[in-house]
Amino acid sequence: MTSPADKDPNKPTNFLRQIIEADLQQGTYAARHWGGSPGDAAHHAAGPADPARVRLRFPPEPNGYLHVGHAKSICLNFGLARDYGGVCHMRFDDTNPEKEEQEYVDSIRESVQWLGYGWTANGTEHLYYASNYFDFMYRAAEYLVEAGHAYVDEQSADDMRANRGDFNTPGKNSPFRDRTPAENLARLRAMKNGELPDGAAVLRAKIDMASPNINLRDPALYRIRRATHHNTGDAWCIYPMYTFAHPIEDALEQITHSICTLEFEDQRPFYDWLLERLAEGKLLAAPPPRQYEFARLNLTYVITSKRKLKQLVDEGHVSGWDDPRMPTIAGLRRRGYTPEAIQLFAERTGASKAGGWIDYSNLDIALRDDLDEKAPRAMAVLDPVKLVITNWDDVMGEGKLDACSAPKHPHHADWGQRHFQIGREVWIERTDYEETPPKGFFRLFPPRQGVDGQMLPGNKVRLKYGHVIECTGANKDADGNVTEVLATIVPDTKSGTPGADSVKVKGVITWVGAADAVPAEIRLYDRLFAVPQPGTGDADFLTELNPNSLKVVTGYVETSLADAKAEDRFQFERHGYFVADRKDQAAGKPVFNRVAGMKDSWGK
Repeated sequence: MTSPADKDPNKPTNFLRQIIEADLQQGTYAARHWGGSPGDAAHHAAGPADPARVRLRFPPEPNGYLHVGHAKSICLNFGLARDYGGVCHMRFDDTNPEKEEQEYVDSIRESVQWLGYGWTANGTEHLYYASNYFDFMYRAAEYLVEAGHAYVDEQSADDMRANRGDFNTPGKNSPFRDRTPAENLARLRAMKNGELPDGAAVLRAKIDMASPNINLRDPALYRIRRATHHNTGDAWCIYPMYTFAHPIEDALEQITHSICTLEFEDQRPFYDWLLERLAEGKLLAAPPPRQYEFARLNLTYVITSKRKLKQLVDEGHVSGWDDPRMPTIAGLRRRGYTPEAIQLFAERTGASKAGGWIDYSNLDIALRDDLDEKAPRAMAVLDPVKLVITNWDDVMGEGKLDACSAPKHPHHADWGQRHFQIGREVWIERTDYEETPPKGFFRLFPPRQGVDGQMLPGNKVRLKYGHVIECTGANKDADGNVTEVLATIVPDTKSGTPGADSVKVKGVITWVGAADAVPAEIRLYDRLFAVPQPGTGDADFLTELNPNSLKVVTGYVETSLADAKAEDRFQFERHGYFVADRKDQAAGKPVFNRVAGMKDSWGK
């Protein structure tokens, strides 16, 4: 059986797809069985043929909120499983009791599902917790000890560090390395039973202290740590090290392709060594999983260190893990990015062995490409000044309001129209008026003296979807600030009427009628950091924060947005893409977050 992705010429390719396709063609995992749940060799041997052609996993540690780098991994693993007729497991790698919390577990589940992925396949929910494998992991540890592949080391941490050597110096064997398996087994059980204090001993693999790969110099497998675990409580006082737990988790779940980022490349030899030893002991099924590494996502103007992100939250530099300036998935969601835009971004950035930095603008490009066809249009004024049409009552009738309409989307006539009203007073952008216009300025400016000394009329513009007006001047306060822009309406020039083209203008400006304008809090978010690669130099990353990453203004939006619902997204004509805030949105009191401008203007 083949999957459409196997030979689809339109599907983007990368080295991971090529590996999977080669394995499928060669039948590398075709003979596997699946016991219906994670388990040892005997458990899977008793099950039927595996209905999944490949098995992948997304294994976050629940010690923080997921960020944009995790989003790429989610899209990659779940996407590959989908494309090749496989299953992707959702696994919480919760083997460290000190930093993990249920809050993070819940946020991770929500983030993965919001991105559009699930873990139910073939009638089974593939949601797993590494901590549920603690019994097997300990069983595997005892087997390694009994087989002479592991020993309990009771050196001090300083001695162990000194005896490890470095890249130029081979390590030295521990004085405890030559204990008999029986002696080591007794000490391991003493560790497990709480007879030794924290830090008094570790279980180490017995490999090669002279290996050029320092990760093979008898790596630690278990440590003593009395800490309450969010899932297992106080059942254990020893916990497996990540490098020991991770390959076992993959094997118990019958993972075929274990995809990691490049920092785990040096760990692959131990990954293979461990699974080979446990397969020799018939504890784990064959063939074992294989680990493959790709370059992690490095996005400019972003940090992805969970420690630093937590510091930003704890010290109040942001409002929380879901602050729209944060690179967390929760933050991206609240900012207004769509799951489809993030998926598109992940696909475009690809998977390769080569590192490098991806410019943040690529995420906004994906957002615009996604929302251009999906976001309804609306007009909004973000920096309002009142425009008074002084002859409105004479031309249109005293106190009259004129109904205007515009398509909800220029390419989707079936979406219908939005309706609003224009009257004597409207709100316009303050920047749409210049008393002394610069060259190329085609918006509102007052009458001025020409080069021949003759007075020239004020400039004419069209109020979009409305009438042509001619600027006559402005009123100012005592400090010289413009308080009102003045204009006159040009009769019979309303958009959509026979006379609309009778007056030619170069400028068209957006507006919101004062009669039905809806006041709105508008949060103008920008990049959280002012430098492209924050946290990579000697400077404190907190000094690299962008002081202008958030500006909150009170503006006006057209009446169609009065009852916008949380997470409704719009293109504010001329300004860019905005979303109704998912937390603070309330009927009649809208709050909008800027997701991205109409084009990238950072640093320009």
